[in-house]
Amino acid sequence: MAKTKCRVVVRSEYCKGCNLCIAYCKKGVLAPSEGLNKAGYHYATPDDEKECTGCRVCVLVCPEVAIEVYGE
Repeated sequence: MAKTKCRVVVRSEYCKGCNLCIAYCKKGVLAPSEGLNKAGYHYATPDDEKECTGCRVCVLVCPEVAIEVYGE
């Protein structure tokens, strides 16, 4: 079975910085940003060097519905 590379998109303005997505990502694809969004939160940001498997756990645990995962 071929691996599908996936891309994580975080809508930074919706993110409240709860870090649930970071805690639940088994591949460590997400990390807190150094910058702040308009609400003053350190939003989650994907690390493009790490490979997302597309499990979409981050999407499920995000209470703000700020994360989308796309298969490529």
